[in-house]
Amino acid sequence: MSEYQYYEFQAIDRPLTASDQEALRAVSTRAQITATSFTNHYNFGGFKGDPRRLMERWFDLHLYLANWGTRCLMMRVPRRYLEPLDLQPFLSEVDWVEAWTHGDDTIIDLTQHDEDGWDDDWDEGSGWLAALAPLRADVISGDLRLFYLAWLTAVEDDLLPDDALEPLPGIGPLTGALDAFASFFRLDPDLVAAAAERSAEAALSADAVRQGIASIPEADKTDLLVRVVEGDPHVAADLKARLREQSGEPTAPRRMVADLRARADAIRHEREQAEAARQAEAQRRRAEEAEKARRARLDVLRRRGTAVWRDIEGDIEQRNASGYDRAAQTLADLKTLADEQGTAADFARRLADLHERHARKRTFLDRLRDLG
Repeated sequence: MSEYQYYEFQAIDRPLTASDQEALRAVSTRAQITATSFTNHYNFGGFKGDPRRLMERWFDLHLYLANWGTRCLMMRVPRRYLEPLDLQPFLSEVDWVEAWTHGDDTIIDLTQHDEDGWDDDWDEGSGWLAALAPLRADVISGDLRLFYLAWLTAVEDDLLPDDALEPLPGIGPLTGALDAFASFFRLDPDLVAAAAERSAEAALSADAVRQGIASIPEADKTDLLVRVVEGDPHVAADLKARLREQSGEPTAPRRMVADLRARADAIRHEREQAEAARQAEAQRRRAEEAEKARRARLDVLRRRGTAVWRDIEGDIEQRNASGYDRAAQTLADLKTLADEQGTAADFARRLADLHERHARKRTFLDRLRDLG
């Protein structure tokens, strides 16, 4: 496989103006540029721009994929929803995630280098950012489970002591975007499953949502509606955060790293046992089907009697691999039939005669030896 790099950027909160697109075209003459996206790939050479600077100036999401093993997801969110300090409980031992501020925004760079490089299921990168994009809205609404998943790599790499507590009391149930994140960064699926067995917080019921909205002062409701009319994309996030804060729902106790590792080991054992059982069942079915096919072949041979020996001669005289294989397989089936019918001596006599007449066909004789 030749060198391959994939770049994709998305603008969500503010579409790109014509001048923005013109400035981006100066960065890359080959990229596909729209009012909301910038996409390019390279089989040689590389991108001349700086993804970080592009994120600071224009974009809200960025995905990068290289076939030597580098994977990157960047997101930009307003600082009022997330400060770099908010990520400290998740990332103190995670060296592949960086966050910084630029103006009114916080930018998070998740870049992982996989020393194994590409593999047989390599894909070209398109589709990944669409699957991961909902994570940004989740972060803005206060859902930080994506960073818990990043924290799990420190657990997987044994960088945390057994008595360290998880940063959230679970991450279940996983959304499609969180699943995509775990797949994109190739996290340990058993460790992810263990973490997802508990929920980070209880979902608000429809009644709780209604009661929470009803309790909001009229002036605040008016402000929220004005923001909706003005096109503020973060009104729903602010409202959800407010409702969660008002609900005062108690959270579950946090588990220790040792508990997560032990549960992941148990899940792995259960999965491997289930897979072994599936493979054993598949092997049993294949054996049954093979035996059924063998019995069908033997029934045909039994009905045809000695006429089958003429077919064997015809297959041998073709003097090619497929003919020799058919002749050898038929002889093997005839031997089984002879053993079952008590005619092994007659079969041995015919086989010896066949062997003598075709003694110069070494390839055919090799087929017979392979079948015993």
